[in-house]
Amino acid sequence: VQLQASGGGLVQAGGSLRLSCAVSGSIFSYHSMGWYRQAPGKLRELVASMTWGRSPNYGDFAKGRFTISRDATVNTVDLQMNSLKPEDTAVYYCNGKYIAGGISDNWGQGTMVTVSS
Repeated sequence: VQLQASGGGLVQAGGSLRLSCAVSGSIFSYHSMGWYRQAPGKLRELVASMTWGRSPNYGDFAKGRFTISRDATVNTVDLQMNSLKPEDTAVYYCNGKYIAGGISDNWGQGTMVTVSS
């Protein structure tokens, strides 16, 4: 099952972007799905995730500004990002976790988000 991320780009501070992760199969192939990001020189960190049947989980920096959502009819998981800041500049990765023995990760190719000041 492939993950295809899209929607990144250049935006001014205070602006918005919507990222979309398209799943080649069903989103329910995964136990949970979400978005991570990695800025230059920094570790990859959780932005937001959804475990089916539970409330979404957000990184502290994302709370109140970002919203994760899913559309099972078209098998996408989206990330709406509002009030963007220059420090949100990073490569954003779609992630799906599935259970095979333990929990394993599948990653999309990443989409670049650049927020100018």
